[in-house]
Amino acid sequence: MKKIDINMVSQYVEENIEIFHQKRIQSLDDLKLTKILKRKNPYLYKAKFVLTAEQIIRWIVDAHISSNEETLFGEWLEGLAIFINEQVYHGRKSGISNIDLEFDSEGTRYIINIKSGPNWGNSSQISKMIADFKTAKKILRTSNSQINVVAINGCCYGKDNNPDKGDYFKYCGQKFWEFISDDKFLYIDLIEPLWFRAKERNEDFLHSYAQMINKFTKEFTNDYCNENGEINWIKIVELNSGI
Repeated sequence: MKKIDINMVSQYVEENIEIFHQKRIQSLDDLKLTKILKRKNPYLYKAKFVLTAEQIIRWIVDAHISSNEETLFGEWLEGLAIFINEQVYHGRKSGISNIDLEFDSEGTRYIINIKSGPNWGNSSQISKMIADFKTAKKILRTSNSQINVVAINGCCYGKDNNPDKGDYFKYCGQKFWEFISDDKFLYIDLIEPLWFRAKERNEDFLHSYAQMINKFTKEFTNDYCNENGEINWIKIVELNSGI
């Protein structure tokens, strides 16, 4: 084990954060108005007294962005966590299905499923993770029956004051980053590197966002508004829910 070099972390961020920003923009470019109208609850927007095409477009696009960015950045943070653990414990991306990271420390093999935040799944998703952990333990013990394997659900932010879940441990926020790096303050030290060229990248994103709002507002007005400019809610509900 060696101490993490925050300069190496900064270099990793500088070389890889572009991937996250590119995917943000790509997700906007791939959006289709009809597709997202079919996914959203049209009754909600009617109940909220939406009157203009731009209002409804901003709400549905912003909802997509919020959900999508959480997923994209969670995936990016997973890569960062694996990189950091590799530097400290010689950890590696696991070759076992649905296990993100493996590393050894003091005679124990740790298998880790990395999530963005603590409230990531429902009961069936958590049950699936537990089943994946049990399968991974069986695979590892096939070649070494004496190996001590501990399963971890690591969350990049948040807290969980009851980490022992029986079948696995759940480490969140500071506890997770310290666990994979042996650095108590890494969760704080990560803040500064993530600023790298954030302003420039966000300006690129906002440019694409404005184009998407304008494009979808025009398309929505043409396809889902009456000649007098009023939103045709019947047409939207038929698109969303009709047989």
